[in-house]
Amino acid sequence: MSDAESATPVKDYIPELSELRMVRRAPDGPLPFSPEDRNYILSCVQDVEKSFCVAGDPGCAPADLSARALIKQLIEWWRTLEPATDAQRDAYGRMPGAIRLIDTVSTWVEEQEARKRARVGET
Repeated sequence: MSDAESATPVKDYIPELSELRMVRRAPDGPLPFSPEDRNYILSCVQDVEKSFCVAGDPGCAPADLSARALIKQLIEWWRTLEPATDAQRDAYGRMPGAIRLIDTVSTWVEEQEARKRARVGET
C-alpha cells in the first residue's frame, strides 16, 4: 500500500441543510431498491472503504445498514475524503450517484406513504 492510500486526507465538515434533509428523509430501515441499485450502492460503499482504508459502521456490514445510515455515511465521506489515487477517484466519483439514488427512492417512498394516508383520510 502506498503512502497516499494509507494516509487518507480528511477535510473539516459542516453539513449543509440539503444534506441534513436527505438524511432525515431516508427511513431508518431498508428501502425497496432493485437488485441492481442495491448492488451499485453497496459496491460503492465497499470500494470507498477499500480504496480509502476507512470503515463505515464498525461491526455492521453495509448491507445491514439502514437507508439513513447509508446516506449519512456516503455524504460524510463525500464531503471529507480527498482522493489521491485512481481507485480513490473512481470510488469517490461514484458516491454522488449512490447518494442521489438513496434520496430519490426515499422521496418516492415518502410520496407513496403520503398518498396512502390521503386515501385513508378520504374514506
